[in-house]
Amino acid sequence: MKKITIITALLISVSLFSCKKGYLDETPKDFLSSSNAYITNADFTIAVNDMYRVTRTEFYTRDENYPFDYLYGCDIVYDGQPDPARHTNMAAAYVPSGGRNIPLTHWSAFYKIISEANVIISRVPVSEMTEEQKKLATAKALFFRAFSYRSLAYLYGGVPLALEEITKPKTDYVRATKAEVYAQCIEDLKYAVANLAPINAVMDGEVNSAAAGHLLAEVYLAAGEYQNAVDAATAVISKQPVSLMRNRFGSKSTVTTGNVYWDLFQPGNQNRKSGNMEGLWVIQLETDVPGGGAVSTEQGGNYLLERHHAPYLAQITKVPNPFLHPVDDLTGGRGIGWAISTNYFSNVIWQSDFKNDIRNANINFVRDFKATNPASPLYNTIISTANPVSGITAPSRPFYAFQAKCTTPGGHPLNLIANPANGLLKATAGGTYLDQYMFRLAETYLIRAEAYMGLNQNNLAAADINAVRNRSNASDVTAANVNIDYILDERMRELGVEEKRRLTLMRLGLWYDRVKKYNPYYSDALPKYNLWPIPADEIERNNTAVLTQNPGY
Repeated sequence: MKKITIITALLISVSLFSCKKGYLDETPKDFLSSSNAYITNADFTIAVNDMYRVTRTEFYTRDENYPFDYLYGCDIVYDGQPDPARHTNMAAAYVPSGGRNIPLTHWSAFYKIISEANVIISRVPVSEMTEEQKKLATAKALFFRAFSYRSLAYLYGGVPLALEEITKPKTDYVRATKAEVYAQCIEDLKYAVANLAPINAVMDGEVNSAAAGHLLAEVYLAAGEYQNAVDAATAVISKQPVSLMRNRFGSKSTVTTGNVYWDLFQPGNQNRKSGNMEGLWVIQLETDVPGGGAVSTEQGGNYLLERHHAPYLAQITKVPNPFLHPVDDLTGGRGIGWAISTNYFSNVIWQSDFKNDIRNANINFVRDFKATNPASPLYNTIISTANPVSGITAPSRPFYAFQAKCTTPGGHPLNLIANPANGLLKATAGGTYLDQYMFRLAETYLIRAEAYMGLNQNNLAAADINAVRNRSNASDVTAANVNIDYILDERMRELGVEEKRRLTLMRLGLWYDRVKKYNPYYSDALPKYNLWPIPADEIERNNTAVLTQNPGY
């Protein structure tokens, strides 16, 4: 039986074939079919909700590894446990087919979102919705379509553009150019900006005009349209009800050791209802709520950033181990040390601002660990990654500096705490049980700074970078020191493991340069990996046209 391509012709666009009206045709009255599934506003709300679900799955909850394809193999972390299933062996990780098939997995997720968006767009005109409801449903679909095509273009270059619902098998896809993909994203996002509700009129986690404006600025930047990128970012920064958080707020604002940057990542603080004016699009993760994307009874099905990025203290061989593990404190919760911070991330980029930058305070970037094992003679003393005691090596899988936003001391679900007296966690802990920023206003400033740099207006670029740095008590950067590497470093400092780092580096075509320069662990990095390959399955099934492969594969 012949197979068809582009995730089975865009999943036949989630629709069923309809035949010519005849005496065998059914008129569905008490079940959903292709003829009655997209009628009311409630129907379209359900359809949009699935695009949220697929997005959350793609970036956060798919399984143990796939969400971390956006961090591993970049300049920010390296593999504490070598494993080709992640990125230890790039020749095995980035192949058109076989293995874990990283390229096909992410390609399929984005085309699924595109498929669902196209169905919504095609069905809106014949629905029973009001004109305002039709505009809003279309705007949401266009936002998600642009979000997906933007991600595909960064990862693969030019890709096939499918802009309509597919109702029959199609095997003649050809690649659009990257410029054509960006142009389509811009067109979609301009409609989304104009027709999505403002951020202060939507539920937490809902896409809105500010999030669309942020994404529009980024795509303009990718397309080299620097003035348009400045204008789009300015419309978010200056004309939306958003602002950088500069004062303590939220659920732990009275904790004296904290600071406003730390507050951004505490339980419940990501959304506007906490007083946070900085989150533009926050992915919702509700623990132990059906469909909430997080469960406390097992590790699977959660966003496992804590598990990946926090050290594996139980592996320390010094006897007795100074650390009980896992402990719900700054030692890192249920980490198993799979994603070790690069020296560049944990040390080099902080050297000039080590004393004053609150993002580098130990509560945000943990370097000093308090010994928690009463049986150890080191109990209650501080052990530093900069100068660890004899018998402990840093960096190593059991012990290294890490960014604390991957875990939240005192923020684990209560049923994961085995012993409230000493904070010991159960073995099933390891998730990051917090809502997650997809877009945050600090990044909008850095996008505009990059656009100003493209316009050779480094004084304005420096002003935007300093707006972010001033919030954290970091010293100002001068216009003369602004370049793309400085902006990428500042993105590390501000966004860290929160950022989908691979998308940024591949958008810029700088993945190879940064990895070779700042992450010696990945010695097998090659220039061709600036783009992932087009999945071989798609090329082979597309048998009535040529779907060209990226160079080098």
